[in-house]
Amino acid sequence: MLRIDASNLDLKEKVVKIGRVTKVVKGGRNFRFSALVVVGDENGHIGIGMGKAAEIPDAIRKGIEDAKKNLIKVSLVDTTIPHEVIGESGAGRVLLMPAGAGTGVIAGGPVRAVLELAGIHDIRTKSLGSNNAKAMVDATMKALSQLRNIEEVARLRGKTVEEIVG
Repeated sequence: MLRIDASNLDLKEKVVKIGRVTKVVKGGRNFRFSALVVVGDENGHIGIGMGKAAEIPDAIRKGIEDAKKNLIKVSLVDTTIPHEVIGESGAGRVLLMPAGAGTGVIAGGPVRAVLELAGIHDIRTKSLGSNNAKAMVDATMKALSQLRNIEEVARLRGKTVEEIVG
């Protein structure tokens, strides 16, 4: 898989979830934080990352760095996706369906963050499994990475677009 250079993209970031973990020790309680972060350029590039640290800003910064390392390119058709797809990650399953212009992003919390930063403006989604934020975001990313537009399919099959549509 081709690695995408994040330095020449105008990336925006969105924190999807901040988790707090408490460790009880002899002297009291130790708090640590994890941050699930999504970055995207609203033009077909999207990445997710997790960061963990003793302070929230450090966890977010680490999550952004991790997300920039995990960028993928999403196949888009105008403002929607080329075809229906289901993504799975653990117990999280997300169904993504293309929608006509003007429909908007019909999606819940974590999935909405990923789709908006990917630059998708018209889509319908359905969460079929777990509502865990990490599982839903991972499932959405897997679904987006499975998308292929007609030009890519034609190139993979060694045919022209007309032969496939034909």
